Amino acid sequence: MRRVYDDERLAGAYERGNEMPEGSLQAWVALIASYVQQLSPSIVEIGSGTGIFSAAMARWIEGSEVVAVDASEAMLAEARQHHSHPAVRYLSGEAEAVPAAAGAFDLALMSRVIHHIPDRARAARELARVLRVGGTAIIRTTFRERLDAVVYDYWPQLRVIDERRFPGEEEVVADLVSVGFTLEEVTSFAQPVAASLAEYHARLISRPQSKFTHLTDVEFHRGLVRLETAARSAALDEPLPVLERYDVAVFSRS
Repeated sequence: MRRVYDDERLAGAYERGNEMPEGSLQAWVALIASYVQQLSPSIVEIGSGTGIFSAAMARWIEGSEVVAVDASEAMLAEARQHHSHPAVRYLSGEAEAVPAAAGAFDLALMSRVIHHIPDRARAARELARVLRVGGTAIIRTTFRERLDAVVYDYWPQLRVIDERRFPGEEEVVADLVSVGFTLEEVTSFAQPVAASLAEYHARLISRPQSKFTHLTDVEFHRGLVRLETAARSAALDEPLPVLERYDVAVFSRS
């Protein structure tokens, strides 16, 4: 079955449209690293996309080795081209079937991917399999009850769509706890993704996120016009960065 991220155009647009300022990316990696107790950890990113986070973890978590797993060959091609690193291996695989031995990793990251997984219960079991006892799983997402992305200001119909697509906090916690994880904490973290609305608008022109595939061309264009109008108005004042907030659920492998 062909998935939306198998589209080479979307994979390329995703890479260009989801860049993050260096300082923001480093702040995210520092947060992730704060949950790791081991020196030189073995890390798996499941649903690694174009490899932005996998390469960043290899750069800034000292001594780490990262296995980046994604089901999309188009995404993996972008990752190998733009985010190659000697400590990162990019592998084809599903969240429900990770190409790794049992107990292979100290840390598992799933970033902006939980809502794409067809069988979350099976993926949770696989997550438990590949993590060693005492290992850490981090789910970076936006839970259904806290959908607050800037994009909804300009495409409000996307919030309705995402309310159907995204799981709630209790659902995700229940999935992982049922297979032997212990919830350590759920926190919230926000970082700038663009220096201004104008920069944010320029990135979204290419429809770099899968959510935009749920809109017609007319619906997408109308939202883009709303965003462009807001960006022009904001340009008259001191530019303010565009922030994106995510929920971060941290689990330990019992």
